[in-house]
Amino acid sequence: MSRRAAAVSRLAARLLLVLLAVAGGLATSSRAEPARDIELAFLPIDRFRLGSDEMRFGPLEFVGGFEMRSPRSSFGQLSSMRFLTPGRDFIGVADHGYWFFGSVERDGDGVPLGMAAFSMQPMLGPDGEPFEDKHYADAEGLSISGGIATATFERAHRVEEFRLEPGAMGPPLGEVDFLIPPHELRYNHGMEAVARAPADGPLEGARIVVAERSLDGDGNLFAAILEGPRRGVFFITRSNDYDVTDAVFLPGGDLLLLERRFSLPGGVAMRMRRIEGDAIRAGALVDGPVLYEADMTHQIDNMESIDWWRREDGALVLALLSDDNQSMFQRSLYLEFVLLDE
Repeated sequence: MSRRAAAVSRLAARLLLVLLAVAGGLATSSRAEPARDIELAFLPIDRFRLGSDEMRFGPLEFVGGFEMRSPRSSFGQLSSMRFLTPGRDFIGVADHGYWFFGSVERDGDGVPLGMAAFSMQPMLGPDGEPFEDKHYADAEGLSISGGIATATFERAHRVEEFRLEPGAMGPPLGEVDFLIPPHELRYNHGMEAVARAPADGPLEGARIVVAERSLDGDGNLFAAILEGPRRGVFFITRSNDYDVTDAVFLPGGDLLLLERRFSLPGGVAMRMRRIEGDAIRAGALVDGPVLYEADMTHQIDNMESIDWWRREDGALVLALLSDDNQSMFQRSLYLEFVLLDE
C-alpha cells in the first residue's frame, strides 16, 4: 500500500470512529478510563465574613464550608458541580478536561465537613481518547437531566451531551446547537454556564447557555435558549465588570447567576443575581436584582459553581464551589447558604 493510500485509510478509520462515537456506538463505560481516587484534606470555614460572627447576608444565611487541598497534580480547576442526590452525591467538570465525583459529608446539624469518595476521570473526545490540549478540554458548565450530562466548552466553543455514568463517563453522544453565532463568542470567554429550566415553567424544561464575557455591540452578554417554545438568542445586562461563572434555575423558575470580578487593586469579588424566569425569551434583554455581593473581606476565591438542594426541613440550600486554577495563590472552597427568600 502506498503512503498516500495508507494515510487515507487511517483518516477514514478515524472518521468512522468519530461517527460511531457521536451516534452512541462507543459511548459505553467500557470505553471510559477509570476514575482515580483523590486524597483530600479539609480546613473548616465556620464564618463567611472575616473577623465577624455574622451569619445573615441579605437573603442568605451562611451554613458553613471548607477548603480542599490535595497533593495530587490532577486536582483543582473545579468549574461546575451538580448534585445527583440532595446535598450529597455529585458530579462535576474541571476545566482541564476532567470529570469529578464524590459526596458531601456533614455533621449532625447538617454543616458540611468535607467530601468522601472524591475521584476524577479524564473527559473523552468523540474518538474515545482523553483530550491532549486545553483548547478542547476547557469544560466550564454542566447540567444534569434524564440520564444526560450536558457540558459547555469555552475555547473550542461547543455544547456536548454525555450519557450519565458517574465514575465511568464515556465519549460524547453528540453536540447541541448553541444558536449564538460562533464569531460572537470570545476565546476563553465563551459559554461558561448551562442550566435547565423547570419543566412546569414558561421555558418548559429548556436548557439555556450563558457566555462569560462575550458581548454584543451594547456591552450585553450573549445567552441562548436551546430548545422549547422560546428558543433563540437573548441577552443579559453586564454591569460593574462582573462576568458570569455559572447559573442555575430555582424551583420557582427564576434564574440565579453566579458572577465574578477580578482586579489587581481590589482582588476577587463575587455576587449572585436573580433574573425573573418569565422575562427570558428570544430577543429579550434581561436583568435582575443582586442578592449579595462579597469581596476579599469574605471567605471567597474564584467562585465558579452554584447549585441548590432541598433540606429535610424544607430550606433551600445554595452550594458554591471555587476554581483554584491550580495556583498556589488560590483555594478550592466549598460554601453553603440557606436562601431565605425563594
